[in-house]
Amino acid sequence: MLNIRHTLYDFLIEKGLSEDAAVYLNMLGLLLALILIAFVVDYITKRFLWRFSSSVAKRTKTDFDNILITNKLPRNIAHIIPLLILIEFVPQVFTDFEVAQNIIEKTLKVITIILTLQIIRSFLSSIKDYLKTLDAYKDKPIDSYVQVFMIFAWLLGFFSILAIVTGVSFIKFATTLGAASAVIILIFKDTILGFVASIQVSINDMVRIGDWITFEKYGADGDVIEINLATVKVQNWDKTITTIPTYALISDSFKNWRGMMDSGGRRIKRSVIIKTSTINFLNDEDILRFEKIQLISEYLKTRATEIKTFNAQHNIDKTVLINGRNLTNFGVFRKYLQTYIENHSAINKDMTLMVRQLEPTSQGIPMEIYAFSSDQRWKNYEYILGDIFDHVLASVKYFDLEIYELSLGNKD
Repeated sequence: MLNIRHTLYDFLIEKGLSEDAAVYLNMLGLLLALILIAFVVDYITKRFLWRFSSSVAKRTKTDFDNILITNKLPRNIAHIIPLLILIEFVPQVFTDFEVAQNIIEKTLKVITIILTLQIIRSFLSSIKDYLKTLDAYKDKPIDSYVQVFMIFAWLLGFFSILAIVTGVSFIKFATTLGAASAVIILIFKDTILGFVASIQVSINDMVRIGDWITFEKYGADGDVIEINLATVKVQNWDKTITTIPTYALISDSFKNWRGMMDSGGRRIKRSVIIKTSTINFLNDEDILRFEKIQLISEYLKTRATEIKTFNAQHNIDKTVLINGRNLTNFGVFRKYLQTYIENHSAINKDMTLMVRQLEPTSQGIPMEIYAFSSDQRWKNYEYILGDIFDHVLASVKYFDLEIYELSLGNKD
């Protein structure tokens, strides 16, 4: 190893300076020279690594090397060589100042640990950013795993720094901290809960980035844009951002709409309430009038013939309309809506499709349409829903039915 300890000191003594002055000037001169060399080496190394990595990035097809540069990995690595030079020559610079030498050596060791952590973080951030460009990992909570690893890395680094500063061995220091584990667990409770939740969310595939979730407790209703160790960020439909604790995903109830998005249909489940007083049996004149409605014309002809045949075979007295089998305007309307929905171009015919009569209420009898639109996009879904019920509301009067409307002057 090159010995520069007293090079300047000997020169100054020859020039007639006192020993005390020569010692201090020797230390200051060597320190300035060492700092200058470290800065020059750092600059040269940084420029070289930047140009080299940029050249390699241009030649390769993968984006990973570009991401490494963006996350400053070459720049952080460039600091290693000047740091090694400082560690190597600091003992010679401060050879006559033992206390200062001890403090600076510890400081350099601490900087080495911090630099190592910075390099690890840059590398892991690069891996995270690269994986997010791949379709297979876009919806995975990669941020959580990187954060967990970095938490452990920073804890080890922090304990190592304390061990260096206090002069206690790392193993003994870690053993002492084990006794305070209860306090540590209390301090990092949210982090531990978030870590466990992240693992469960990932293993059980409960939430992915890009999923539409509804979490009423936190006022969230929109797409998941980020999942990390502590929080899940949801961009609501009004473009606001709601932050949800990650552990809330396993401790509370929320709705994930992914199943609907993957199913190929979005549910339509809406009803209109028909006034009970407008429901009647149909006579022959009514049937002839309703046969003009094309969607149910054939159905009415066939059904009317079947009913007449049945009533004739059983000698039913039809002078009173209630006797025997009959059609009602309510039942014919239900059949009309069923046929209308089955023929609607925006309805998914491979999923459940029905028009049903619900339990009577004090307002009337609800007639519900239960089906699935083939287009799941919100705007298009609302248009389809509106188009269907515009038709439903306008068609009610053609069946001599009325929709219930609350009115202070309505006594029906």
